[in-house]
Amino acid sequence: MAKDYRQLHDPNAEYTMRELSAETMGVDAKRGGGRDVEITDVQTTMVDGNFPWTLVRIYTDAGVVGTGEAYWGAGVPELVDRMAPFIIGENPLDIDRLYEHLIQKMSGEGSVEGVTVTAIAGIEVALHDLAGKITELPAYQLLGGKYRDEVRVYCDCHTEDEADPEACADEAERVVDELGYDALKFDLDVPSGHEKDRANRHLRPGEIRHKAEIVEKVTERVKDKADVAFDCHWTFSPNSAKRLAAEIEEYDVWWLEDPVPPENLDVQEEVTKSTLTPITVGENRYRVTEERRLIENQAVDIVAPDLPKVGGMRETQKIADVANQYYIPVAMHNVSSPIGTMASAHVGAAIPNALAVEYHSYELGWWSDLVEEDVIDGGSIAVPEKPGLGLTLDLDAVEDHMVDGETLFDEA
Repeated sequence: MAKDYRQLHDPNAEYTMRELSAETMGVDAKRGGGRDVEITDVQTTMVDGNFPWTLVRIYTDAGVVGTGEAYWGAGVPELVDRMAPFIIGENPLDIDRLYEHLIQKMSGEGSVEGVTVTAIAGIEVALHDLAGKITELPAYQLLGGKYRDEVRVYCDCHTEDEADPEACADEAERVVDELGYDALKFDLDVPSGHEKDRANRHLRPGEIRHKAEIVEKVTERVKDKADVAFDCHWTFSPNSAKRLAAEIEEYDVWWLEDPVPPENLDVQEEVTKSTLTPITVGENRYRVTEERRLIENQAVDIVAPDLPKVGGMRETQKIADVANQYYIPVAMHNVSSPIGTMASAHVGAAIPNALAVEYHSYELGWWSDLVEEDVIDGGSIAVPEKPGLGLTLDLDAVEDHMVDGETLFDEA
């Protein structure tokens, strides 16, 4: 018998003094202009991309449907299903209140950080798409308008031999010259052949030299044709991270990403302030409350929230607002399908300090097939003027690439 996550018992959700439902808050005024709309259902479908993407759909009594995306991973569809009763019957235009309503209702199930925030983010993105369609406005307009028509994209690059500096340089040249990107990222947490112990986070001198050689070969190959960042995936000790950052200061490094584990803010701050190499962090922090500490301590040079993970579109905008007070740019981490990618682009259009949005699927030939519209062209995303996110999900393509055992959304 299948579990019914909508009926799970949770005393924290059933009794809270900060109940923010429309009924409890007395939000019942007639709105007019076709804005009296109610949510009737929330559904998910998981797509087997280069990550298992969780797409979220919100249905209404007006026949209008909004599509969003949560960060990938196990447990997200169940959490979305768990939260569906909390927003069914609500007006989807009340995005902020519904977001806070879900945060409060799910407080006992971990809405401070982690996968619960991720699930709420998927709903929040779908609400923006839905609200835009109801009001006939693009999502960026709901966020206050735009600073730019196009948002720059940086391509996360990979090769068959990621440890070979020349192979990385060859791929960098190809992605720039043949695919048209002027912003790239490569991994540095790759085997060098000098490792002795993978558990202690220490980099031996040979490992430092190997990683610096990757940086040297890639940056010198593309020269001024592209900005190049390098990712460490929170792998190294503070001493090793500082030595590596110092070693690559002479090269044109756009940023060094996540050189140390994310939990200890003091260590992160120490590493960032030890080097002239720009340090980027943020994908493993949740909501503005966590990202704020990185920014206010100036423990980052560039902040990198992941929109479908950090809490959604408005939460990402709040992070950008805090970062802007410290003159820190925002480079959005992104491993999403076209849905989450376009949500990031709308935020990138609406904030002054947007630097770029990541694209992690250039090797996946069918990524763009999931929607009817073109998303990335010439290393940038043109922000749509169509309502909502401006994308039309191709349900046939979604069905073709669903995770085994998954169920497709209902039709609109």
